[in-house]
Amino acid sequence: MSENLVYSMEELDNADLIIDARYSGSRNGNASDDALTKLLNLSNQGGFRIRGKREAPRLIALISSMEDHDWPDDLDLSTGVFTYYGDNKQPGRRLNETNRYGNNLLELVFQHLHAGERQNIPPILVFTKAGTYRDVMFRGLAVPGAIGTGQNDDLVAVWHMTNGQRFQNYRATFTILDLPLVPRAWLRDIIHEGIAGSDSSHAPAGWKKWLLTGQYTPLIAKRSQPIRSKKEQLPSSKIEIEMLAAVYEHFQANPYGFEACAAHLVRRCLPTTVELDLTRPFRDGGRDGVGKLRIGRANSSVLVDFAIEAKCYSTKNSVGVRELSRLISRLRHRQFGVLITTSWVHDQAYSEVVDDGHPVMILAGRDIVELLKESDLKNQEDVKRWLTSSFQSNKT
Repeated sequence: MSENLVYSMEELDNADLIIDARYSGSRNGNASDDALTKLLNLSNQGGFRIRGKREAPRLIALISSMEDHDWPDDLDLSTGVFTYYGDNKQPGRRLNETNRYGNNLLELVFQHLHAGERQNIPPILVFTKAGTYRDVMFRGLAVPGAIGTGQNDDLVAVWHMTNGQRFQNYRATFTILDLPLVPRAWLRDIIHEGIAGSDSSHAPAGWKKWLLTGQYTPLIAKRSQPIRSKKEQLPSSKIEIEMLAAVYEHFQANPYGFEACAAHLVRRCLPTTVELDLTRPFRDGGRDGVGKLRIGRANSSVLVDFAIEAKCYSTKNSVGVRELSRLISRLRHRQFGVLITTSWVHDQAYSEVVDDGHPVMILAGRDIVELLKESDLKNQEDVKRWLTSSFQSNKT
């Protein structure tokens, strides 16, 4: 990857698009700083930007800050799958009546995909904000859909609620193709010559292969299991810190009560869990729960055993070597463990898990908050209501 490659504003006219390179705009402190205006002759506003007509675009650029907690766009580097939310992010409008017609573009692109009309799908360039002025990072050339998705789940209308009003927005699934570079010559043909991307002699071979066959070849970044720091394991925003605090405070007087909540969150994280039983307090043999995860299709699947250890700790206290060793020592052959905590795992304990290759998944405070948000719980009050209605907080 080219994470350290930076193009200056003066270089944008002639720059190729290289994975993870940064493209710098000006430094005036206003909309004129936008790098994509000079890089691709696009407008300087919005998450959807196009060249060509709205009903037949020649090029689409998708831009994300990756920081919208209500609509969490996501790029999974290990699979090459990019999840992108449409632009109907406030109540008061229908699903496809947005000001910049972004959701109409999503409908158009996926309609072509589902009809087998891939030749009508324009190049889709994905950028994320770089965090400096209006600089952007190029994340790849995308195509709609992904391995394992179909017409029922690659473009989905999801419900959201703001200020007591319900409304819908699109969640779209794209694949970043395994193309390290998009050539400037191809972009010139599309932008300045008005040539369709598929008609240009400079079109990348990997993109043309997808147009012809529909076969996905995602850009996959192989990575080892990371050792997350305390900061990376805990939420950072005020709202998320409050959400995690609500969980800890609800079960503070009865940490064993947290086990039922932990089991719910594990099911959320591992949706193909088919069995999950909690063990009795004080006699759990080092495990707070045992479950079975189904891998594969229903009629030809295998079941894999796993064990859960749940720790309702304050964020001032970490899960240490002793607690993790307790779980690891009781894992049987071909069994994995899940450590879930409202706090964080000490770096020494985390290092031992990773360095020794123990099959333990760690769900720390930040992970819990993300799972709550995926359940449409957006703030501390939402979490409190859910906990009160679902779990007892005191010993009985």
